[in-house]
Amino acid sequence: MAILHHSGTILIITGLLFFLSGTVGLIRFPDVYSRLHALTKADNVGLGCVACGLALQSNNWAVAAKLLLIWLLVLIASSASCHLIASSAMQKNIKPWMRP
Repeated sequence: MAILHHSGTILIITGLLFFLSGTVGLIRFPDVYSRLHALTKADNVGLGCVACGLALQSNNWAVAAKLLLIWLLVLIASSASCHLIASSAMQKNIKPWMRP
């Protein structure tokens, strides 16, 4: 059990680092499209690591299954919302940033 607890803690910390990198990408990247990419990729991987870490630390299979189901639903919701935001930006003729 100690191995599961420690590996779960490592996964949770890794997920938090992915969340932090996604936040830095949101602040630092120049345009909507690269910000969307940073947020969706980093947040999906970060949530996956946190959910897997919590699932490893839980003592109940039902809780672990619910955590993984939450992760799958968030994956679907984030990809759909990212697509809608990018489509809206394209309709408003927001061009991707190009290096001068």
